[in-house]
Amino acid sequence: MIEHFASELVEWIFHLGYPGIFLLMAIESSFIPFPSEIVLIPAGYLAYQGEMNIFLILLFAILGSLAGAFVNYFIALYLGRPFILRYGKYFFISEETLAKLDAFFQSHGHISTFTGRLIPGIRQLISIPAGIAKMNKLEFALYTALGAGIWSLVLVLLGYFIGQEQELLKKYLKEITTVTLLFVSLLLIWYYKAKVKGAK
Repeated sequence: MIEHFASELVEWIFHLGYPGIFLLMAIESSFIPFPSEIVLIPAGYLAYQGEMNIFLILLFAILGSLAGAFVNYFIALYLGRPFILRYGKYFFISEETLAKLDAFFQSHGHISTFTGRLIPGIRQLISIPAGIAKMNKLEFALYTALGAGIWSLVLVLLGYFIGQEQELLKKYLKEITTVTLLFVSLLLIWYYKAKVKGAK
């Protein structure tokens, strides 16, 4: 069932081309759960076959990720924030809590957005607190693109080099996810220590 779906997806990407990658990655990056693995790994394999250009795949993947992330950002900004200000007290969220969120993203929005884009299950959601906290849009775009670009590159390269080996794909994808989480943990520890030292 999954292999059949993946096969059809490859055909669909092939027919839609780069706009198809943009659309699918925008969906994946918004509030609709859609794993990027089933988009970019097949696209990477198409690049290996010479049917697509690996650099254009990455470009449209990043642009799609940005588009989907900004959908969440603006929904949170224009709907989520007013909702919290009006009804937050019923959910034990005070204006003081919102002010703390604003201050947190003012100081740490860049590292939160970047690392959030590398964590499965979080990468779509990190745009929501960023929007509620009114994070600087240029910074949001930059660190979203950076995080999304790194993850997209990993998936495309997996598809390029071992796109047909399903068992190897599962194995390496699991290992890469573990390594990525370790990298994020170490980066956050370093960032925290650097901030603490800088504050002294």
